[in-house]
Amino acid sequence: MSTEPPPGSGQQPPEDDPFRKQPPPGQGSGSPYDPPPYGSQPPYGSEPPPYGGGSYPTDPLAGMPPLADSGRRTLARIIDMILVGIVVWLLTWAFGVHEYNINSDHVSYAKSLGQSFTAAVLYMGYDTVMLAKSGQTLGKKWLGLRVANLDNGSTPSVQTNLIRAAVLWIPFAFCCACIWTAISGGWSFFDKPYKQGLHDKAAKTVVVSTR
Repeated sequence: MSTEPPPGSGQQPPEDDPFRKQPPPGQGSGSPYDPPPYGSQPPYGSEPPPYGGGSYPTDPLAGMPPLADSGRRTLARIIDMILVGIVVWLLTWAFGVHEYNINSDHVSYAKSLGQSFTAAVLYMGYDTVMLAKSGQTLGKKWLGLRVANLDNGSTPSVQTNLIRAAVLWIPFAFCCACIWTAISGGWSFFDKPYKQGLHDKAAKTVVVSTR
């Protein structure tokens, strides 16, 4: 059965991804990038690669650019939040769906929920579509960052990016707002060894520098 995506899916086969980790030049049979023989066991005392490292049995970061600085990641996220936030505000203003509509001490919960739903859909759609194309949102592109699959360095699929975006934006839109964004994204400041936010851990991705 072919493993290539169906025509028109917009997804490149992993082998064609220019960012996918490649074996070092000149490496032939026996390269550490080659998959282990079927049925073989790792050497005594060694740990298996995290997340089922596939054909990369050593450090998953080998062959990838350095991990991104968490401060730059935070700045890129703020840029993206501002860009999408402007669109959310324009749409909710145009359709009369404001966060609060106060009239005689009455707050319209329906309109608040409507804006939250609009924000969740737009933020998730923005992250999912942009990252599935190149691994970069506008904020990440401007600051030289990129999201990659931890196991092989390739551009995450639509499904992977949707999981990543859902973990980040659903709590943000409906209950925890900036507190959850600070927790999920700020996790990368302390995470070892991959500097992952909670949304990265859910999607098994990392953010690397392109500069």
